[in-house]
Amino acid sequence: MKVIIIEDEKPAARRLSRMLNELSIEPLTMLHSVEEAVNWFLNNEHPDLIFLDIQLSDGLSFEIFEEVEIDSAIIFTTAYDEYALKAFKLNSVDYLLKPIDSDELENAVQKFKNLYNTKENVTFDLNQLKNIISNTSGNANNYKKRFTVKIGQHIKMISTASIECFYSENKATHIYTIDNRSYLLEETLENLENKLQSETFFRVSRKYVVNINAIKDIISYTNSRLKLILHSYKEAEIIVSRERVKDFKEWIG
Repeated sequence: MKVIIIEDEKPAARRLSRMLNELSIEPLTMLHSVEEAVNWFLNNEHPDLIFLDIQLSDGLSFEIFEEVEIDSAIIFTTAYDEYALKAFKLNSVDYLLKPIDSDELENAVQKFKNLYNTKENVTFDLNQLKNIISNTSGNANNYKKRFTVKIGQHIKMISTASIECFYSENKATHIYTIDNRSYLLEETLENLENKLQSETFFRVSRKYVVNINAIKDIISYTNSRLKLILHSYKEAEIIVSRERVKDFKEWIG
């Protein structure tokens, strides 16, 4: 099976590649922009399956299909969960929310294999999907898509989509990413709340703001509270404070 990854966040692309390796799948290449993908498709045999991020560094990934005709099956990946319900109505192979869960990835690959073995054509309505993205991403344009942090003499850019949570510790704010790294951020959690998309991020307590796509499990906790288990973050317990439980349940509902 020939597979490629199109993802603008290199840590996320490398993580997906490692997860595919665990399923005995070796991606042919990892592409990071619309321009790079178009050039690759024009000069290489097309793969059986593409893992395709919807939003790339230089535009929406659908712009690729306006330049080249591609017959490959597609599994979409994105951090924006508002696309999911509508995209599932389309006839693509599957749809994975970031950070990608290993079981969901395995199920998506198996679904593709089943379709591939039956020679069933997998198509999607490009125009319909473009309309979905245009209509739902308008509100997201007002929110931060990346943060910058200082590491020594260097400045690093971190995509909001790769952030599992923000947390406060020792009067400082930190970012925790899907690749198990923590960075100091020169912002307060209070200031962050207005800069983050409310459908994706929620302040569960005085100390934590979490990404809904990072939540692996929700457990009942003492005093009518909830305990959250994230995919990567294991530094401390994340407890939804009692006064925020009702709003949290509405948020995830």
